Amino acid sequence: MIKRVCDFLAGLPMTIVAGVFLLFDLVPHLVEEFGGQAIRFSLLPFDPSWLTVIISGIPLLYLALWRLIHNPGISKISSALLICIAMFAAIAIGDLFAAGEVAFIMAIGALLEDATTNRAKKGLHKLLNLAPTMGRRIKDGREDRIPAAQIQHGDILRVLPGETIPVDGTILRGETSVDQSVMTGESLPVDKAAGEEVFCGTLNCFGFIDITATHVGEDSSLQKLIRMVQEAENKQAPMQRIADKAASWLVPVALLIAVLSYLFSGNIVTAVTVLVVFCPCALVLATPTAIMAAIGQATKHGVMIKSGEALEKMGKVDTIAFDKTGTLTCGKLEVSDVRSFEPSRSENELLALTASAEARSEHPLGKAIVSCAKEKDLAVAETSVFHMDTGKGIRAEVEGHRLLCGSEAFLRENGVSLSPAAVSVLEELRTQGKALVLVADRQQYIGAIALSDRLRPQAKEMVQRLSAMRTRTVLLTGDHKQTADYFARQVGIQEIRAELLPQEKVAGIEALQKEGRVVCMIGDGVNDAPALKTADVSVAMGSMGSDIAIEAADIALMSDDISRIPYLKRLSNATVRTIKFSITLSMCINFAAIVLSLLEMLNPTTGALVHNAGSCFVVLIAALLYDRKFD
Repeated sequence: MIKRVCDFLAGLPMTIVAGVFLLFDLVPHLVEEFGGQAIRFSLLPFDPSWLTVIISGIPLLYLALWRLIHNPGISKISSALLICIAMFAAIAIGDLFAAGEVAFIMAIGALLEDATTNRAKKGLHKLLNLAPTMGRRIKDGREDRIPAAQIQHGDILRVLPGETIPVDGTILRGETSVDQSVMTGESLPVDKAAGEEVFCGTLNCFGFIDITATHVGEDSSLQKLIRMVQEAENKQAPMQRIADKAASWLVPVALLIAVLSYLFSGNIVTAVTVLVVFCPCALVLATPTAIMAAIGQATKHGVMIKSGEALEKMGKVDTIAFDKTGTLTCGKLEVSDVRSFEPSRSENELLALTASAEARSEHPLGKAIVSCAKEKDLAVAETSVFHMDTGKGIRAEVEGHRLLCGSEAFLRENGVSLSPAAVSVLEELRTQGKALVLVADRQQYIGAIALSDRLRPQAKEMVQRLSAMRTRTVLLTGDHKQTADYFARQVGIQEIRAELLPQEKVAGIEALQKEGRVVCMIGDGVNDAPALKTADVSVAMGSMGSDIAIEAADIALMSDDISRIPYLKRLSNATVRTIKFSITLSMCINFAAIVLSLLEMLNPTTGALVHNAGSCFVVLIAALLYDRKFD
């Protein structure tokens, strides 16, 4: 009951009422300050500032008492307690306007903080509003609309054009375009076909699709995003914890200075003025408002920051370590080169023949070759004989051809020799970081197919932008050294550590930390999770990254756009600068106001104006982060 009353009094309508009554009492005080004759309003039988004290002071008193009772240790002594002491001291000396002003400006500061926080939470509210409530389940030939909470793993669901996809799933039938902006920040819809994944909360734009539910309820990607943002809001940043502790220690210091000023000057007004200007409002507001504005800014751009601490640490990062596959590259092998060593056989003929041999293969290289042949509309013939030597290659008979497809060692084991010219070509392809499938027909080497992971188009510019920001870049990968060297050269990374097991990636991170570096690790796979946890701050590729990597990371990029890394670094740097500037500004204002109070140049009324104006400035400066451009 008491809390509801306090919430009502602290709301915007009652705060406006409190401000109106304070205004009634402001004019005569200003006239008195400038030596004129006071003009008093006679509309009320009491000082109008009393109503301001009651409306804005009661919520403040409730907060101070609640913290005094429930908070542990030194945190019982809060900034609200100091403000209440200052308010009662002003009442005791008969300066009701100063008492009302302290309470009113604090109420304004609280409203500004709430407004900034609510605006910063806009991304979370958008996610919550997009959480689907219903879905169309197909069962026994019937289509039934059921609550989203009742959808189970494996259910077949139909999604019509214009409907929100109720769960994560894989498309069984149909083609469409999906607006994934809420998940990835992409501005254009993404084309989807059978076999591709769709995500909960995204919008089906055009055709109807049937999907198989893969992640439902709290396991859906949308619910994970909501939890990540909620956790970010509940975690305090280190600077915020320091500010809270400082506020606790400032209360006894303020009381001591106020008592000493009274003992030396004999002027109780000076002591009360010191209490008024010493209130650490701006110091307490500086960090949470900036952190919340920055998290809201990042959410708009498809970057999920799990905590203020992660954001703060990212601003101090001077070294970024990248995984390769799925991070700098797209994580999908594609045919890059087809080299035929028979003048009579074209590259497309070699590709079609190899694809026919690999058609029954489950190996990723074989699947990529078959996929490439089908994309080029090449005929894939039936194999009459197929045998796989695990880890080496395959043997197949296709339309009279006896084919061997595999590594160089596999062909040599089967009596196939390579000419020096062929070896030279293969070496050239290997230095480009490409995987090779060599092809022989009846012990005669006929050609090779090279496959490569594709470099993300934004990767090179991203590394250049980080270098311009004086951030060191390192490649930590489990790939072969030749492959790692090739891709590192393409993007401009000079420091390369290759052929690493997961525990060796951890050791690489720890070695950088021992050099005094603040390290950020960026990865996407299960094997990256230990390194992500070890780094000072970590970023996961949220769109295609594994669940384990996303859970282990402090920050998730909800699209494959790695160019968000420089944006994230700039945002973090700006946030840390904003917090430091706001804290410095608040301390300077406090210090100047204390000196002026001791010199009796300020009284409680003017002291409250000077000090609490600083609090409002701090909140407004933080609010500017939300709409600032960092690209």
